[in-house]
Amino acid sequence: MLIAILETLPRVGVVSARHLPPTSAVAAAFVEEVRKRAFWVALGDTLTSWAIGLAIAVAAGVVLGFVIGGIGPLREFTASTVEFLRPIPSVALIPLAVILFGTRIQSALLLIVYASFWQVLIQVLGGVREVDPVADETARSYGLGAWARFRHVLWPTALPYVMTGVRLAASVALVLAITAELIVGTDGLGKLIGTAQASQAVPAMYALIAVTGVLGIVINVGVRAVERRLLFWHQSVRGEVIPS
Repeated sequence: MLIAILETLPRVGVVSARHLPPTSAVAAAFVEEVRKRAFWVALGDTLTSWAIGLAIAVAAGVVLGFVIGGIGPLREFTASTVEFLRPIPSVALIPLAVILFGTRIQSALLLIVYASFWQVLIQVLGGVREVDPVADETARSYGLGAWARFRHVLWPTALPYVMTGVRLAASVALVLAITAELIVGTDGLGKLIGTAQASQAVPAMYALIAVTGVLGIVINVGVRAVERRLLFWHQSVRGEVIPS
């Protein structure tokens, strides 16, 4: 339905075809783009910065989340710092990224990691806070060491929160990857979009924007599939209802 509307509006003159070309023109531009080697190189660059940035953010968020969340005084000591840094928009760091790294991939990674890290950290802290103290004390009374308690008590409780953080971070990481490419000029789909806009190749610009949207859907579906596989035992995945 939406495709038909977007095809019709510029053809009947409701909107200018120069600014919003018909869907058929965008589709033709898409076919033309995928035939170019530059498109696939840009797609690989975007996925590379996304994957590296997400991996760093998840690793740092999970480790620090468990460390900070598991030590009460440390959590209280860092609470004000977390609440101060977390609301800072990653785009505000663009000037710093440009000064430090120019248009290299490190600029994109700085923005991606900063934005994605908080998504994971906050979720992990929430998961650690949800650990049942009775279960933890029971594990201690049975002589379980720190690693055993982490494996059998803390990790199962926090894992759903960890996966929620990863899912949120995956989407945020893609947004920041495209943003860095579009504004900073690091290699990737965002840079191609900016080039198409500057050269007045409007159908190609819309085609590339559509590609980023599809890429976002694919990433979200993929992360959800991993989440369902890892949490097959959890109520949220099994769809069980706990009787009241």
